[in-house]
Amino acid sequence: MRWRHLLERGFRHSLVAPLIFKAAARLEPAAVSAVVVGAGLLLAFAWLVNVVSGSAAPAFDEWLILALRTPGNPADPIGPRWLEEMMRDFTALGSTGVLTLVVLAVAGFLAMTRKGHAALLVLLSVAGGVLVSQAMKWAYARPRPDLVPHGAEVFTASFPSGHSMMSAVVYLTLGALLARTQPDRGVKAYVLAVAVMLTLLVGVSRVYLGVHWPTDVLAGWTLGGLWALICLALMEWLQARGQVESG
Repeated sequence: MRWRHLLERGFRHSLVAPLIFKAAARLEPAAVSAVVVGAGLLLAFAWLVNVVSGSAAPAFDEWLILALRTPGNPADPIGPRWLEEMMRDFTALGSTGVLTLVVLAVAGFLAMTRKGHAALLVLLSVAGGVLVSQAMKWAYARPRPDLVPHGAEVFTASFPSGHSMMSAVVYLTLGALLARTQPDRGVKAYVLAVAVMLTLLVGVSRVYLGVHWPTDVLAGWTLGGLWALICLALMEWLQARGQVESG
């Protein structure tokens, strides 16, 4: 298909691919494995793009959104009222305002601890993720779900989910950076588990509130996870060259 040919050609001739492979050559086996996972995420994202290229929403999307609604009353999400309110709280964790505060707080901490280059790289990583997210929304312009009333205000196109993608970019990147500073494996696992949990909660809340198709969220997680891996590989490469502070 034409989109697949363009995707493969763009990846081969972009600056991203050489950067990943050059960085991988300098990294430990675990980081190399992460790059391999990133390639798998890219393939999964390509498949999701193919799915949403059709004129109608896939049956899976419709089934899952309706499964999260009270039978016979699509305006009412399943579960008690407090669960619906909690889902709004969870979805706010992926909002522009909350993520901006988190990123600025981390960047400020890095700058105050004399890690200015690391702070700048964090800011650029997140800004780049925002640009990628908005570019994809503009390119595909997928309408929001219309099967059920929306449980939150929306202002942009549906694919990919910006909340899901940016929560993956921010929480996974910052979680991985924080985990690297901890010598204890248990602490590392805890930090990474919290980062993954926050990312998942944001995406699930978007589907529960009826503001995104499930494939929007899957695409957001995939693209956000891939972007986080690229940013981490870049930081590892720059730290190895002494251009970004470590430790």
